[in-house]
Amino acid sequence: MTNSEPRSYRPVFLNGKQVYLRPIEKEDLPILQVWANDPMLRGLTGDVLPTSFSGIEAYVDKIAADSDRVWFGIVLKETNQLIGECGLLRMFPAWRTTDLSIILGDKEARGKGFGREAMHLLLDYAFGYLNFHRVSIGVVGMNEQALRFYEQAGFIREGIQRDGYFYNHRYQDFVMLSMLEDEFRAHVWPGGS
Repeated sequence: MTNSEPRSYRPVFLNGKQVYLRPIEKEDLPILQVWANDPMLRGLTGDVLPTSFSGIEAYVDKIAADSDRVWFGIVLKETNQLIGECGLLRMFPAWRTTDLSIILGDKEARGKGFGREAMHLLLDYAFGYLNFHRVSIGVVGMNEQALRFYEQAGFIREGIQRDGYFYNHRYQDFVMLSMLEDEFRAHVWPGGS
């Protein structure tokens, strides 16, 4: 590369082996809009309204300004391709608690360990840098694959919100799971290395 060629800088905030997490950028808006309107993803996230381009733009501006949330794009290191989004929300430092969310929008990226790695980066950040004591997540009961994913990662079921979720003419239970910092260190990060 010569000095006259433009350089493409990719901000890496949390770095893994296969993926890295970076801030959401305006260039991500078109793919985020596609994911927000995907019927399968909407069924898992509970979104019921269509998302316009201006709507996704307002959403990205909102999350950037929200002091109770930190949000990232999940990017493949090999190609710099955005494959999903994730973050911590409803952060409440006084209680040292937060919620976690991961969405792999790119269907081709699922089942390859990218979500697990993104989750590990987020948990390490939540427990090791932000000093949270508890991270929780809510999962739609019909999403058995996600429930297995989180339980295998060390999350513990805490309870069920009976018929707490409605989508496509049906009520579903909403399953609450959590992980405490000592469980993270024992299960996900044994030996502290």
